[in-house]
Amino acid sequence: MMTDQSLSLAFREAFRCHPAGVAVITADPGGQPVAMTVSSLISVSAAPPTVAFSLSSRSGSTAAVLEAGSAVIHLLRYSDLALAQLGATPGADRFGPGIAWQRLPTGEPRYSGVATWFRARIQGALPVEGATVVVAELLEGEAGQGAEAPELESLIYLDRRWHRLREAADGHVSLTLMGEDSRDVFR
Repeated sequence: MMTDQSLSLAFREAFRCHPAGVAVITADPGGQPVAMTVSSLISVSAAPPTVAFSLSSRSGSTAAVLEAGSAVIHLLRYSDLALAQLGATPGADRFGPGIAWQRLPTGEPRYSGVATWFRARIQGALPVEGATVVVAELLEGEAGQGAEAPELESLIYLDRRWHRLREAADGHVSLTLMGEDSRDVFR
């Protein structure tokens, strides 16, 4: 029988090997926007479009996202790697000079260069040891299609590193590690 400690270790090791897409969540409860990188975004329902994601209770941004009541969910591609790293770096100025962002007409902060994004209303939050699971209904957004969308190369988080996932012209898919400098503080 596994002890709590050995189960916790097995859990962490298993999820290190479980690839995940990457998103950045932005919100503003009034006056100071916040942003955080997540790899826990999942689809819940298509009608109405609903997602869920987990926010760390160690992050000062978690309370701000919940207080705001709405957020923008940015689904990141490989071309958005710098934004993923920014949102995962504690203490970084995520809306400072040189960061391309704007406010939606409804007031939420949105990073301008991200092709796929959705504005969402927070529907509920479930505190779980060390985290809060958030459920949000999508209200509007863009799916990154059309001439302005960059070549589809997904950003994947695997084994505490960023990877690029892309489909080659012959239909084969390749996963590329972004280099040793791609290790980050996102855990």
